Amino acid sequence: MHFLITNEVKKIFNDKLYSQRFKQITDLVSTKLNIDKKRFFECHFVDEKTIQEINKNYRNKDYITDVISFAFDDGEIITPLLGEMYICYQKVVDQASQFAHSFERELCFLFTHGLLHLLGYDHIKIEDEKIMFALQDEILNELKITRNINGARND
Repeated sequence: MHFLITNEVKKIFNDKLYSQRFKQITDLVSTKLNIDKKRFFECHFVDEKTIQEINKNYRNKDYITDVISFAFDDGEIITPLLGEMYICYQKVVDQASQFAHSFERELCFLFTHGLLHLLGYDHIKIEDEKIMFALQDEILNELKITRNINGARND
């Protein structure tokens, strides 16, 4: 599985620095979930205004959120393109501070969370939330992307 990153944020943000981490996450998810290597997805870094517009237009929720994923598979038709995810740069910054961990950890958490949504995971029901969140934690812990801010990059 592979991905394409677009950075639509005006603020200077070195998304290439994190591409290696994203590849590690994607490779691990592909292996754990047996995802075809030909599948791909898009990840867009956007500002607060853009993610609020997307949230309002497609989810009928008029507020800024951290990550939104649109899976293209409907269970019947499987396309090479899994879907698209949108990550709000400013929410990454704010939540890293709020949860007292690094920018890198928050960014990788949201990337993993969005990717799992693209693969059909959800957290609407408590049972599903437990499964999805356990898998997120397993992936991030295995890659040593922890909440510990000591020594972590904080862009």
